Amino acid sequence: MKTKATLKQIAKELGVSVSTVSKALNDSPEISDPTKIRVQEYAKLKNYKPNVIGLNLKNRSTRTIGVIIPNILNSFFAKVFKGIEKVADEKGYKVITCISNESLEKEISALEMLSNGTIDGFILSISQEAQKLHQFSHFKSIINEGTPIVMFDRTADEVNCDKVVVDDLDSAINATEHLIKTGCKKIALFSAINNLSVGKLRAEGYKKALENAGILVDENLIVLSETAEDFDLQTIGFLDNNKVDAVFALDEHSSGMAMKMGIKKGLKIPEVYSVIGFADGVWSRRMTPSLSTVSQHGPEIGEEATKMLIEKLESKEENTSYKTTIIKTELRQRDSTRKL
Repeated sequence: MKTKATLKQIAKELGVSVSTVSKALNDSPEISDPTKIRVQEYAKLKNYKPNVIGLNLKNRSTRTIGVIIPNILNSFFAKVFKGIEKVADEKGYKVITCISNESLEKEISALEMLSNGTIDGFILSISQEAQKLHQFSHFKSIINEGTPIVMFDRTADEVNCDKVVVDDLDSAINATEHLIKTGCKKIALFSAINNLSVGKLRAEGYKKALENAGILVDENLIVLSETAEDFDLQTIGFLDNNKVDAVFALDEHSSGMAMKMGIKKGLKIPEVYSVIGFADGVWSRRMTPSLSTVSQHGPEIGEEATKMLIEKLESKEENTSYKTTIIKTELRQRDSTRKL
């Protein structure tokens, strides 16, 4: 492997001071153009790379954003990341991404690794395990050390920071009301994310819509689980044992399973069985019949979160106030629901 040179080595070999090498590499006007060219070309030849952490400690800025997402396979998080990268690139910031894989330990490790001077601030969505255990002290510690955090989607009221969320409660009310307006009365609720804040808000919206319409909440039609595996076990024989004319599913897994169960049962969709899912991956448009979904506008969430963080990073005044931005969702009607 090619050895990387240091500032001291370059200075010694060129017969100049370390300060001259540093200034030349940073294109300082104090150094003549011939010297700059000589130093820069020699540094490139010797595979010199700046000590990022050392520079950070000196300059207190890296123009780099740390992003921690729970699950890269979830299309929603991929769309959010697309929005983050778009704005970061426009503003001249780099992005370092870590995946917590829903693990509290990995989430803490990523925060500690990147907060050593590698990044200026974080954009993140809380891991499933952290929300389940109600463990948020690691976020508070990072913020207290002076590193700002913007949370999106999965947030914690206990943590004082900027947040970007969707209108989970209202969108669930609207989706359930849409099913009611199309004539559905026996509406089941499917969730594989009941340990997440967003899952609880969506379930609350479902119940509120039924109550507003004068429909009694039937607990037999509600399947709440914390994992995809547990959800699959709980829904074995569900359509054999319960008469339903619609399902409102709160996440990608339960949305896909609601469609699969109806198709396997031979139910006519949407004539006798309708489905609305809280998912908007490519598969929801391409499956047959296509799935009506609540679109969370992932790219917009990512863009807004990045703008909020950069605004805080570049503010010359110390700002201890925090705000929560709500991104409106959109019900996208496809073939799994009847048209109004």
